[in-house]
Amino acid sequence: MTIAHHPVPAHASLFGPLHGMARLLPGVLLSAGIGAIAFGLQLIETALFSHPWIEGLVIAILLGAGLRLFWTPSSLWTPGVQFSAKTLLEVAVALLGATVSGAAVMALGPVLLLAIVGVVALAIVGGYALGRAFGLPPAMALLVACGNAICGNSAIAAVAPVIEAEGQDVAAAIGFTAVLGILVVLLVPAVGALMGFDATKVGVLAGLTVYAVPQVLAAAAPAGMLAVQTGAIVKLVRVLMLGPVCLVLGLMRSAKGEGGGEGAKGPKLHHMAPWFIIVFLILMGLRSAGAIPEVVLPPLQAGVTAMTLAAMAGLGLMVDPRAVVRAGPRVAAVAALSALLIVALALATIVLILPA
Repeated sequence: MTIAHHPVPAHASLFGPLHGMARLLPGVLLSAGIGAIAFGLQLIETALFSHPWIEGLVIAILLGAGLRLFWTPSSLWTPGVQFSAKTLLEVAVALLGATVSGAAVMALGPVLLLAIVGVVALAIVGGYALGRAFGLPPAMALLVACGNAICGNSAIAAVAPVIEAEGQDVAAAIGFTAVLGILVVLLVPAVGALMGFDATKVGVLAGLTVYAVPQVLAAAAPAGMLAVQTGAIVKLVRVLMLGPVCLVLGLMRSAKGEGGGEGAKGPKLHHMAPWFIIVFLILMGLRSAGAIPEVVLPPLQAGVTAMTLAAMAGLGLMVDPRAVVRAGPRVAAVAALSALLIVALALATIVLILPA
């Protein structure tokens, strides 16, 4: 049978990309709209309480998951929602590298820097072991461990594409670490007062244990400005661990030969280190070298925040909340124990390293 070949119109190649963008538009607009509502609610929190107790990122994923509870997106919305949850998130993580500078980090001194790295590493290993002991799948255990050890939602969001975690695992991990993040903010000032810590020690405790940067500032503020400044710098070092951790996870995943088989030619670069982590590290290096002007940082940070809010909303829309609830008790127990582990490691670091 002869197959007729019809000539392709010259304008078809021009409309192809436009058609693809049009398919993404409804879902992207929906995700962005939910993210904007979440940001508005965070602003209301800030106006009422002087700082947000629940981050806009958490509100966005809760709104998306809440909507999904009553409505399942059709094929009209799905492509853009998936794009928001994955591609927008990867771009946001990549651009985040431009906001991180290594200058203030070195002021902490080599001993404390190594201690922070050690706390993060032990918290990840210990948290993962707890997760597996409670019967969590490897990806879920790793998400909870990294969220507790590094920077909560941002770490979970960055690690998820590296280990190819399921959307419902990401949502559950973010949900439980969000609740714990608020509790840790309340716990830090009480523990600092109980232990008789000075401002520097309270700052280190906040920086080592609290998840989000705004929450670190809120936790350290009762001890004064020195505590706030110290907490911010220690927290920055934890955030800097995100790139190397994702790189190591990518290398480990590649070493296990996942996605390989007979005839495989070995690990590809994007499996060892996803493109967005490579860009993150490059931009961080450029920022540290002074190649990125300070004037571009505020709009860049605003753009990263906007993309991450839309990504979290998209992630929520992709998740069946019933599945999150079913995963609840074990994930909650592992998240709580992981949080207690990093608090214990932080206290040990303060007692052993900082002078009395």
